[in-house]
Amino acid sequence: MTDKDKLIWKTVERPGYFGKKRDELVAKWDKEYGKGNWRLAYQWGSLIIEREQAIQIYEDAYYEFLKNNPKTLEWLVNTASDVYDTAPSNVEARFDYNYQETPNTHLHDISIRKSVMRLGKWFKGDHLVEIRSKSTEGKILSPGLVPFHLPEMICKEEIKDYSGKRMWWQNGSIEDFYQKNKLLQVKKLKA
Repeated sequence: MTDKDKLIWKTVERPGYFGKKRDELVAKWDKEYGKGNWRLAYQWGSLIIEREQAIQIYEDAYYEFLKNNPKTLEWLVNTASDVYDTAPSNVEARFDYNYQETPNTHLHDISIRKSVMRLGKWFKGDHLVEIRSKSTEGKILSPGLVPFHLPEMICKEEIKDYSGKRMWWQNGSIEDFYQKNKLLQVKKLKA
C-alpha cells in the first residue's frame, strides 16, 4: 500500500462566502496546511464530491432554469452580446471555470454561456449584460435569485463568512447551494 492509498481528506470547516478575500484565504490555507495539502470540496447528500463536480451541478441549475423559462432565455440571447459577473474581462473566460482574472470568483457567467450553448442558442444582442448587481438588467439571472433545481440537496448547517458581509443570496438559490455545501478539507494519513 502506497502513502497515496493511506491518505484521506478530513473536513475542517464550511468556509462559506469568500468575496474578494479568495486569494488571501488561499495564501492563508497554503501557509497553515501546506500547498497541495488542502482542497475545497462539496457535500452532496452523504457524498463528498470534488469542486469540478459541484460546478457541473451549479451549471446544470442554470441549464434547468433557462430551459424551463424560455421567455427569459429569449430575452437574454436577444439582448446580450455576452454576460459578465465582476468585470467585462470575465468574457475572456468563455467556457473555462479555471480562468479567474478578478479577485472574486466568477462562475455564473460561464455557467450561463455554457447553458445557452447547451440549449442550442447563442448571444445576438448588442451589449454586455452584467449579471451580478441588483441594479442591472441582468439581475434576474443572479445566482442569488435563480432557484437551485435540487433544493433538497442544499446543506442546512451554518457556514463561515470570511467576506464580512451578511448573506446576500436567497435561501434555495444556486448561490445558496454553492456556499452552504462548500467544505474546506485537509489531507490526513489513515491510521
